[in-house]
Amino acid sequence: MGKAILVTGGARSGKSRFAEQFMRDLSGSVLYLATAKVTDEEMALRVKKHRESRPGEWDTIEAYQNLGEIISKQGHRYQGILLDCITIMVTNLLFDVPEMQQEEISVDGAEKAEKMIMKEAADLMAGINASPATVVMVTNELGSGIVPEYPVARIFRDIAGRVNQYLASQADEVYLSVCGLPLRLK
Repeated sequence: MGKAILVTGGARSGKSRFAEQFMRDLSGSVLYLATAKVTDEEMALRVKKHRESRPGEWDTIEAYQNLGEIISKQGHRYQGILLDCITIMVTNLLFDVPEMQQEEISVDGAEKAEKMIMKEAADLMAGINASPATVVMVTNELGSGIVPEYPVARIFRDIAGRVNQYLASQADEVYLSVCGLPLRLK
């Protein structure tokens, strides 16, 4: 059975650096699951910098769907798996739902999106539990900010918060990173 670790924090809080150092400290092979999609030049530069910062011997899979299946099938090959990041996974999944791309978002569309994303989170945990690897998941803490002005942003914030709560409840360990300092919560 795999070990699940959730690392959360605000933007530029040091959460990815902490997670990467955790993986470097493991003895054995590492798989990096990158959930970002390149949609513009700025994101392309971010992805490039992330790729360059990782050790060359780490394997990388770029995906945001079916991560539980990937982990359950690939986990036996790795000592550690770093999933960076849950928040971007949620964003990509949210915009895969056609109702989320409309100007007026219905309650039914938002509920459909949340149900699909929560199923993906449950499948992710099932994959981790089926794997012998230690899986470190990075996510953003979004609940400390202001209430977003736009409906789709509020829907995203709410879904991401519920996904984080679920993953934290299922994880073996949970860390909050603030100013580059990780605090163990669980």
